[in-house]
Amino acid sequence: MLHLFGELSVSVGSRRVDVPRSCGRLLAFLALRPCRVERPYAAGSLWPVHDEARANGNLRSALWRLNRMDVRLVAADKHGLTMRDEVLIDLRTVSTWATHVIEGRATPRELRAAPPAPDALELLPGWYDDWALMERERVRQRLLHALECQSRQLTRMGLCADAVDVAMAAVGAEPLRESAQRVLIEAHLAAGNWVEARRSLGVYADLLDRELGLRPDPALSGLLRRDAPSRGR
Repeated sequence: MLHLFGELSVSVGSRRVDVPRSCGRLLAFLALRPCRVERPYAAGSLWPVHDEARANGNLRSALWRLNRMDVRLVAADKHGLTMRDEVLIDLRTVSTWATHVIEGRATPRELRAAPPAPDALELLPGWYDDWALMERERVRQRLLHALECQSRQLTRMGLCADAVDVAMAAVGAEPLRESAQRVLIEAHLAAGNWVEARRSLGVYADLLDRELGLRPDPALSGLLRRDAPSRGR
């Protein structure tokens, strides 16, 4: 499996396979693309040196080093490159899960999947290539949306404790994200924990004021006001 979340790495079963540093960017670049990539495009994107011959030479060197590894990852011919079909990629597995959750097609097992730690949502952390930055933010936004959908679906199933855990993972990844704060408050209220919901709103309001000088959407307070009578206020 090729791992793109956290430090880029390759594993075969329980065995970790060392990836030459010069090859990591090529593996990541190909793994982020679902289709075959033409050699000139890959070379120019990875080595934008305004010297086509040099960029192509760098690509050939990276492929040579990859071919020396004891696991085959890339299929290449004289025209194009692609990841081999048998290579599992963690991003694709996670993206499939996110699509199922967002579209309401998740199985009970997928919905009960444990929420990731906030730093586990970072794709290729520390990479600053334009193509990596754009994909990181796209994936991050989609996963946050999936976590919010997961929390709401768990709430509807009556699994409120799980819903709170998932919502807290989304809030931990992006504390200023109002939609994540909303699902956390909703999960607390569904569990009957009005005080926890009120505390969450207070923490968010303080953070929003401190960081941006703003106040939360009044609709968030409205959630608490609607629930308060049922809690005996």
